[in-house]
Amino acid sequence: MELLSVTMNGGVMQRSEIEGKDNSSEDKSNYKVVRKGDMVYNSMRMWQGANGVSSYDGIVSPAYTVLTAKIPICNEYFAALFKNYKLINEFRKNSQGMTSDTWNLKYPKIETIKVYLPEIAEQEKVASMLVTLDKRIAIQATLVEQLKKYKRGLLSYVFEEMSVSNDADSTAYLFSEIAQRRKEKYSPDSGVEYPCIELEHIEPGTGRLLGSVSSTMQSSIKTVARSGDVLFGKLRPYLRKFAFAEQDIVCSSEIWAFIPSEYVIPQYLYYLVQTEHFLRVANISSGTKMPRAEWANIEKELFDIPCIPTQEKIVSILEAIDKKICTSGDSLRMLMNFREGLLQQLFI
Repeated sequence: MELLSVTMNGGVMQRSEIEGKDNSSEDKSNYKVVRKGDMVYNSMRMWQGANGVSSYDGIVSPAYTVLTAKIPICNEYFAALFKNYKLINEFRKNSQGMTSDTWNLKYPKIETIKVYLPEIAEQEKVASMLVTLDKRIAIQATLVEQLKKYKRGLLSYVFEEMSVSNDADSTAYLFSEIAQRRKEKYSPDSGVEYPCIELEHIEPGTGRLLGSVSSTMQSSIKTVARSGDVLFGKLRPYLRKFAFAEQDIVCSSEIWAFIPSEYVIPQYLYYLVQTEHFLRVANISSGTKMPRAEWANIEKELFDIPCIPTQEKIVSILEAIDKKICTSGDSLRMLMNFREGLLQQLFI
């Protein structure tokens, strides 16, 4: 039978979709059978919402618990109910173990938790509404991913393919000629207050800064970035953490601040560091648990740079794409927040 797993966000999924290969034990004599419509949960992660109603017949590891309905229910209603934060809090309180790493919700405990059920017709109405909303969210999420994919393709064409075909309009420069790292350090004793940006404040792929902390609250020395600098996350650069500084800020030691030279406008440099060419160079350092970009590799790399008017045209196109990505992403977050609020209201 098909091997299934329970994921935090996707619910019950086929193991082949997640890992691509079967790494389970050859002896499956203790594995549990799952039928379509059964509720499956990870007893060690139930307090985090690791559960779902199965859309498949299959088998799961003995670490999972399989629940089958004893009365007529709407499966989609129960799938939403088991993700409600109040019920998940009940799961947490009934989990046994000394720490969160060992918390385990066994069936004798979950069996005693009361849930209040409307009539089956009402369950189906609620489920229909949630299914419609989930489909809308899935469509919006697909749109966001398609826009990001389109942007990556456009970056590849503009910065790599087009530059090769227009040699007369571009000049090759070492990256050290295009930009330098800002090495100005910030001291909390200076008394000057700046927003301080940590790596987690940069939204991957979009460059938006999601919050900050106070620079005077930081005990370690940070790098000062000035307005117009380009920020690049040197820790695990494949995460695509880059941003454009629109004001003077302080950056954590995990972020480089690049100062554009006379050969590039700041916004063009911002998009250049997002290209696959630059990321390939930045990802050269390996053999460590936490890969970091190496300046010694980056500064010696050649890049073809067009004239300033061409740079401005390229930037205007890419900024329009970024604006569309951000707008679509905001719509996605609004839908997801609406769904979360709706669930809280439905399952009081």
